[in-house]
Amino acid sequence: MVGHSNRKLLEQDANMEIIIREAQQNDALTIASFQQKMAMETENKLLDPEVVTQAVRAVFDDPSKGFYLVAELDSQVVGSLMVTFEWSDWRNCNMWYIQSVYVLRDYRGQGVFTELYARVVELASEAGTMFVRLYVEVDNKRAQKLYEKLGMKRMPYYMYDIKI
Repeated sequence: MVGHSNRKLLEQDANMEIIIREAQQNDALTIASFQQKMAMETENKLLDPEVVTQAVRAVFDDPSKGFYLVAELDSQVVGSLMVTFEWSDWRNCNMWYIQSVYVLRDYRGQGVFTELYARVVELASEAGTMFVRLYVEVDNKRAQKLYEKLGMKRMPYYMYDIKI
């Protein structure tokens, strides 16, 4: 799905490039570890590593579930996100949802998410998608500011769920 890499020079080191690429099967363990770290950082939740790894691999096994993008720096994956799809019968199009965003702590604030996001928007546009959305924790003000800086707008919806 991803046709080429996106590159950006990090501001503090002209020799370091952020490379955005479609994740591959061999990235599954890294992505799963990112999800475990995110759950601990954001919700103080310990996720079952086996369940998370199986869930990440399920995306690679079934592209209708979505896809992952990763950000590399010096051949090290430093960030990732997942894109999932939702059909809109109001708009007759797919909407893409950015989920499972994680950037290693040492690389935050350096444009990694911005580059991942830009690639998602580019791919969504190429696919004829009209909307890119994401969920954010209510207390994550830093992320909310970034999303708004990137041109996203807060939606007037609440999320509800039930475990069955």
